[in-house]
Amino acid sequence: DALAVVFDSKTPTFRHERFEEYKAQRPPAPDELKVQFRRVRELVEAFGMPAFEVEGYEADDVLGALARQASDQGLETIIVTGDTDILQLVAEHVQVLVPRPGRPFSDTILYGEEAVRSRYGLEPPQIADLKGLKGDPSDNIPGVPGVGEKTATRLLQQFGSVEGIYEGLEEVAPAKVQETLRTYKEAARQSKELATIVT
Repeated sequence: DALAVVFDSKTPTFRHERFEEYKAQRPPAPDELKVQFRRVRELVEAFGMPAFEVEGYEADDVLGALARQASDQGLETIIVTGDTDILQLVAEHVQVLVPRPGRPFSDTILYGEEAVRSRYGLEPPQIADLKGLKGDPSDNIPGVPGVGEKTATRLLQQFGSVEGIYEGLEEVAPAKVQETLRTYKEAARQSKELATIVT
């Protein structure tokens, strides 16, 4: 019934301003890809598709804002992307279509709330907390050293969020994990902030 296309802005985002190393390890896009982006923009314009791009924000943030606005109007939304970070936006009226891990876009999964729970053992909004703890090498988000997906998931199932973990830090076991979390409290907080899509 409706369609919108969202592009990343060419300017640095608020995440780059808060963390200089954000996405710093990524090589520049190849020239062949840059030409394709130009063509895609021309096609989107030629077909009269509404396109959005907001300086200082990533495409994910704009997708999040559009999905929230659509939900507020009772519209069912499907976000089509190759980036699983966006699974944190899954909600009652928002689903996400992504390729299966390591597969092309001809082989996809449609994630609703239950599919996110089934894959991660967490609620969709907790995906930002998960990345805050375990980090995200693709975006150069550090997370907490030594805390992997299993430990992060267990902690989030027990405490609910990064903030909840730090409120109940004395209950975290084993002691080594508790001490690591204490040492890297600021990194965990900042990593979650970087991973959270702004809607």
